[in-house]
Amino acid sequence: MKTCEYLSSQGYRMTSLPVDKDGLVNPDGIRKAITKETILVTIMHANNEVGTIEPIQSVRKVVGSEKVLIHTDAVQTVGKIPVDVKELDVDLLSLSAHKFYGPKGVGALYIREGTPLAPLLYGGGQEKGLRSGTENVAAIVGLGAACELALREMDDERKRLTRLRDKLQDLILEKVPSAVMNGHPQQRLPHVLNVSVPNLSGTDLVEEMDRQGVFVSSGSACKSHRAEISHVLSALGVAPELAKGAVRFSLGRNLSEEDMDAAAEAFARATDRLKTLSELEQSLGFRRCF
Repeated sequence: MKTCEYLSSQGYRMTSLPVDKDGLVNPDGIRKAITKETILVTIMHANNEVGTIEPIQSVRKVVGSEKVLIHTDAVQTVGKIPVDVKELDVDLLSLSAHKFYGPKGVGALYIREGTPLAPLLYGGGQEKGLRSGTENVAAIVGLGAACELALREMDDERKRLTRLRDKLQDLILEKVPSAVMNGHPQQRLPHVLNVSVPNLSGTDLVEEMDRQGVFVSSGSACKSHRAEISHVLSALGVAPELAKGAVRFSLGRNLSEEDMDAAAEAFARATDRLKTLSELEQSLGFRRCF
């Protein structure tokens, strides 16, 4: 998004497409947005906040023209779910090693043969002239090894993470009936769960759970006495009172069934405490920044 905004500042015209309440882009909307001047369609393979998996396979069908390049950000999906560039029918696909337990600071860009690209860095001509600079060979090898391991374990790990995610979701909804899940209910990543609690602060939830040894992330932040709501949740049409209280659980290979029990208990305790504090502050006339 930031890259596209930069290109707009350089004179390129950018069109941002909406998504539905589950976070899915409408392929027909892409078709209608394409003009004779369109050169690129870029779309996430799966969203990092809510886990919704986008219908990338349908994009080429609606784009049609080979003159319009298709790029997908597959950072969240490579190593987690099957990713086949031929099936996706994309021209460009980006990924990052740290998302599948490889070394940080190294990624890869798939480029379909014949795709025209100009380098961002000039100099020694490394990476076939596309990115000059001495390669970090150890990190590159680490990325390849991590890819091989992820592929080998993917089927079993995907099923295991899906089971843990579903258990965590069920426990949270049982213990905190006011909680609401964000994102697509089925077409989503196995390791991401985004949940909101109305009229609470996601930042406060993160801090409360951190005190209990459970680490989650928030899509919103409290800065300069105003709330910054996640643009992702805003795009889904999530009401502000819900979007402010959103947190994301991200599951990994070291977590167990017992960890899901502990996380759900911590979440319930955190919401109860924050609700109690909020009621107390309101009775005393305080006004919180959500």
